[in-house]
Amino acid sequence: TEPPEGGWGWVVMLAAMWCNGAVFGIQNSCGVLFVSMLQLFGGGEDKQLAFKTALVSSLSMGMVFFCSPIVSIFTDLFGCRKVAVIGAAVGFVGLLSSSFVSTIEPLYFTYGIVFACGCSFAYQPSLVILGHYFKKRLGLVNGIVTAGSSLFTVSLPFLLRVLIDSVGLYNTLRALCVLMFILFLAGFTYKPLVSNARDNEGGKKGKFKFPPEKKICNFSVFKVLSYRIWAFGIPAALFGYFVPYVHLMKHVEDRFGDSVPEEVLLLCLGITSGVGRLIFGRVADYIPGAKKVYLQVASFFFIGLMSMMIPLCHVFGGLIAVCLFMGLFDGCFICIMAPIAFELVGAQDVSQAIGFLLGLMSIPMTVGPPIAGLLHDHLGTYDVAFYLAGVPPLIGGAILCFIPWVHERQKLKKERAEPVDGETNEKMLENESTSVLDTTEKPVKEMESVF
Repeated sequence: TEPPEGGWGWVVMLAAMWCNGAVFGIQNSCGVLFVSMLQLFGGGEDKQLAFKTALVSSLSMGMVFFCSPIVSIFTDLFGCRKVAVIGAAVGFVGLLSSSFVSTIEPLYFTYGIVFACGCSFAYQPSLVILGHYFKKRLGLVNGIVTAGSSLFTVSLPFLLRVLIDSVGLYNTLRALCVLMFILFLAGFTYKPLVSNARDNEGGKKGKFKFPPEKKICNFSVFKVLSYRIWAFGIPAALFGYFVPYVHLMKHVEDRFGDSVPEEVLLLCLGITSGVGRLIFGRVADYIPGAKKVYLQVASFFFIGLMSMMIPLCHVFGGLIAVCLFMGLFDGCFICIMAPIAFELVGAQDVSQAIGFLLGLMSIPMTVGPPIAGLLHDHLGTYDVAFYLAGVPPLIGGAILCFIPWVHERQKLKKERAEPVDGETNEKMLENESTSVLDTTEKPVKEMESVF
């Protein structure tokens, strides 16, 4: 069925927007939580404190993406609504339990795994459900939905700073549980318009039987060469992507002290990221086919360049300018993920295509921030870490440049193969018809000879 391009879909869009805001607003504001954790759990004798603390945030962000292939399978089996609701409930439990720990090690499990896994199960369906309701406006709607994380990234750092200063880190985490509870309620709005594997295999009245393994894990998406390049090129670009979000606040504190409001940088990132998602999401609707990838190439180029510029900024105003540009192209990169996936593999396989991609993204996003923290512990500065963080986006962007060319070649091959198949089918039909005529003519001639 054709998507309705609206109706109840606008309610779904708002719920998905809240999901993006709650999940990535908390993740992107981890720089404020990072500084608070250093003060709460820190000790003068621990020389690897920055590494250990950064691992909490990077593990959380990494697990959000690492679970995505599994989440996509569950979404195909049970539908978007059930997976999103259960995921939000698990995330609520993980965040609440994080507020009762006394050392940093338990946070690896409660915040880094349980909370993050819940966020992953809540987030993935919000991308898939939009394709049920929108097609022509999918780029614009994705831009609006992903702008939700920008709105939360803008507001949460200031709110977190006020809460931490007034009630402490533990009560701040409990206050954030309100966001997850609302996300739990928002998941009920994901009314599916496409049947899932449970309905197809067993029906609503019958018993559910798991479909064959090939239907559960759809590895056929990797047969598409352009998707393979995309699925490995983007992770290659993301080794340094999450480093500024984790370490920028600490870098500003080390360089400028308490004389500047470091939360302003996250505000700049959030505002321009939201603007970028709205603008480039709409622009992507006018760019045909896989050429949308060029927008991601440009975004990686500027993200890498801006990351290298951070250590060179000895004036706080320079850092503000860098964060404004970084946020703008960060929004560009994120908002066109789903439209590109639809172009490369089609609507039928898009759920697991996105899931596999996000799963591959989890490795570099988990590794990058702890390595940056380790460099800081040994060198006493973040300069080298930010220089190195800018290299992978440039490499990944160069890899992605091949996708439109490969995708066009694949389309041409299919177009050339279709007429050939048609001709062979016509010839087979002609041969069959002639053979039938021959078999019918022979008995007639034999009868004539008898008479």
